[in-house]
Amino acid sequence: MLTHPSLQADLERGIAALRLDLPEDALKLLLDYLALLIRWNKTYNLTAVRDPAQMVTRHLLDSLAVLPFVQGHNLADLGSGAGLPGIPLAIARPAMQVVLVDSNGKKARFLREAVRALPLENVKVQQMRVEDLPGSFDCITARAFARLADMLAWGGHALATDGVWLALKGQIEAGELAQCPVGFRVAAVHALDVPGLDAQRHIVEIRRAAAAGQC
Repeated sequence: MLTHPSLQADLERGIAALRLDLPEDALKLLLDYLALLIRWNKTYNLTAVRDPAQMVTRHLLDSLAVLPFVQGHNLADLGSGAGLPGIPLAIARPAMQVVLVDSNGKKARFLREAVRALPLENVKVQQMRVEDLPGSFDCITARAFARLADMLAWGGHALATDGVWLALKGQIEAGELAQCPVGFRVAAVHALDVPGLDAQRHIVEIRRAAAAGQC
């Protein structure tokens, strides 16, 4: 699977700007994933972003910007869609076990093909509702598929006791931060500087509360 040389150059510059130290084969795998996404998107409408250069910025680099905040041995990417940020994170951290969770059949089919074709031995796909996800995870990512209160109500059971939930957001609403369920707290809000992206990006870092109470 090949992509245009300019896309590789854009990706290389972005990774350097993020100051990330990635595995030797990461660049090729990321570009192979991008090529697969571009091809499948023509038929399956996996993402509204059509321009390949914008995909590098809005999908690959946007996902990789999360990497410094990822922790632990396993990660669940809830509402993974086209595999974002789960697949780029799995490529960047091959020792971490990653589960991509999505209930949509066509998206799950794409995710399985990506795992098979790249291949990604550290990734599994679960086609199911977030509420039904079994297991416990050191890190959970969720790319703004719902409000924080709903995301935590549906998937909070899967967060390990010392785990971290990374909610990926654009603009931050203070009212939303104050409304997550009892038993969780907002530990920090991190502004992300995604190379080439002229838009706000934030990570809301959520952890289990030591005692009952609001975030």
